[in-house]
Amino acid sequence: MRFRRQEIYYYNTKAGFETEKFAGRLLMMILEGMQEKRKTEILFLCIGTDRSTGDSLGPLIGYKLKEKGMRNARVLGTLEEPVHAMNLEPCMEQLREKCPDALVVAVDASVGSADHVGYVTLGRGPLKPGLGVSKDLDAVGDLFITGIVGSVRNGDPLMLQSVRLSVVMRLADCISRSICLGMNLLGKRVENFFGQPAPF
Repeated sequence: MRFRRQEIYYYNTKAGFETEKFAGRLLMMILEGMQEKRKTEILFLCIGTDRSTGDSLGPLIGYKLKEKGMRNARVLGTLEEPVHAMNLEPCMEQLREKCPDALVVAVDASVGSADHVGYVTLGRGPLKPGLGVSKDLDAVGDLFITGIVGSVRNGDPLMLQSVRLSVVMRLADCISRSICLGMNLLGKRVENFFGQPAPF
């Protein structure tokens, strides 16, 4: 078995966010993940709730991806039908039953140091939702994307209520734009390799 060190890449949305660079790395990670895990589908699991500004990043991204009509990946978790702490477990059971061949990219808000607020992270491996606000939830996903919406001490969940909406919207715009570009490139890449449309 081959072990890979955990990779986490940081992208600053406040200055010079490189959509193409983020999309390219995401595409590479998705293709490698699909090959290694023998997956044939892609699913973006957007976690969060629309009842908290700071925690609304995931549902906002899910909403934007659905609005853009992304054809070659599934999306779970939107403003209308959010995936959050109260329904995450049954959602994961449903995923395992209905989408066993899907590579899951987990998308969520996160907290970090004050100088990293406004950054996006991209990495391999599962995401542990709720850590920033002291919630003990199961780790989910094969890859993860997070947007750092605030800094927190002592896991104060009320901090997420006071996050500026402008920060969340900028993160949601950058992440959704990059995902759509990556998925568009993925479809073209599969079509070029096999001479036929992408099978998803």
